[in-house]
Amino acid sequence: MEKKYGELAIEQAQLEPWENPYPDRDYMIEITFPEFSCLCPRSGYPDYATIKIRYIPDKYIVELRSLKLWLNKFRNRYISHEAATNEIYNALYSLLRPRFLEVIGDFNPRGNVHTIVRVRSDSQY
Repeated sequence: MEKKYGELAIEQAQLEPWENPYPDRDYMIEITFPEFSCLCPRSGYPDYATIKIRYIPDKYIVELRSLKLWLNKFRNRYISHEAATNEIYNALYSLLRPRFLEVIGDFNPRGNVHTIVRVRSDSQY
């Protein structure tokens, strides 16, 4: 079966940096991605989460369409909550080198367990 255009866009997705229009100013960008999904590496069951990204940019901001498509690449991957959240953090930090970055993986309860994974560029938890 031929892949749909959306599947191809997700498959080819790469995070894209854009120039920060106000690099001389500290301001917070908050992004919420409420339909994140991946697969449990132990059971193969789907895991669902809201991914929250907060950052103070320096020279670059992330282009939102590229972020949306890139995050959708996780949907068929076997990856733990902790690994997924840290991988998102690492990719954004490497791409943007922001003044501050926080990524929160708020995973839906499964088996009566609710997990929140928080990764920050400082140690203020």
